[in-house]
Amino acid sequence: MRLTLHIEEWAAKIPFRITGLTREAFRLVVVELAEGGHVGRGEGMPVHYLNESADSLYQQIESLAPHLERGIDRIDLLQLMPAGGARKAVDCALWDLEAKRSGKSIWELTGIVPRPLTTTFTIGIEKSPEAMAARAREAACYPILKIKVDADHPVERVAAVRAVRPDARLVVDANQGWTFEQLRQIAPQLARLDVTLIEQPLPRGADEELEGYLSPIPLCADESCQHRGELERASRRYQIINIKLDKAGGLTEALLLAHAVKDAGLEVLASNMCGTSLSMAPTFVLAQLCRYVEIDGHLLLKYDRVPHLECQKGVITSLDPRLWG
Repeated sequence: MRLTLHIEEWAAKIPFRITGLTREAFRLVVVELAEGGHVGRGEGMPVHYLNESADSLYQQIESLAPHLERGIDRIDLLQLMPAGGARKAVDCALWDLEAKRSGKSIWELTGIVPRPLTTTFTIGIEKSPEAMAARAREAACYPILKIKVDADHPVERVAAVRAVRPDARLVVDANQGWTFEQLRQIAPQLARLDVTLIEQPLPRGADEELEGYLSPIPLCADESCQHRGELERASRRYQIINIKLDKAGGLTEALLLAHAVKDAGLEVLASNMCGTSLSMAPTFVLAQLCRYVEIDGHLLLKYDRVPHLECQKGVITSLDPRLWG
């Protein structure tokens, strides 16, 4: 098996802001694994709050080259690399290569029956509630919106979006930006605005106060649950688990985690760290198992790959096998 590896940069349509972070472009790693005349591809985004970068992902994957040359499978990979964007890129390339070598689709390999899915569309933090309302108005074709907020007037921002989009289902994501007292004050107000869920209100590693807290809106763990090893603790604090392939370390771990989350009696949200359609394609596979779906990373970019994952009025109907899988 031969490894080819490179870094790409993809510009955002507009600056993308969340709590503590603004991005005008996304640097990512692309892996190609060649064997027997077939090439499998995978894309990995750095997990910024774990201090990953495109360069660190590149170095991690490069160090794996001797193992790849000897030939490894996806289960071996779980033991050889930690969860994160580097393993995700390799894992997804292995899935793609397996599909091409076997002549089977990703649906045949996983046993999952695909169906059209409606994705959430993300509204990043803007300077004012009015600016966020304008973004929400521009996204009128999307029936579900994720509103990124921090501790700066979050209720006013969500209220402004609700005023222009009374039809939309709203999700709020604080990206670790609140304290427990702020959550207690904010959650009832967001409930009156008919918010569906609140994602990651407290910082990773500082959310123990959620144990025993009865939120008026279901709480979703993102940064607080990377992989199966963190599920038991997260299950005591949250009702929904956000699974991202980049933080879980690939589709293999993500599928295992999704089943574990359901076995624990929790709901699953399939999401992404942004990236092109090459990242969104395996997320579309995971999302078939999930109640909540967010496959919008490619929609936030100025350009995308060809072919790409088609999205019409928020609905993704199918996966082009020329792209992946």
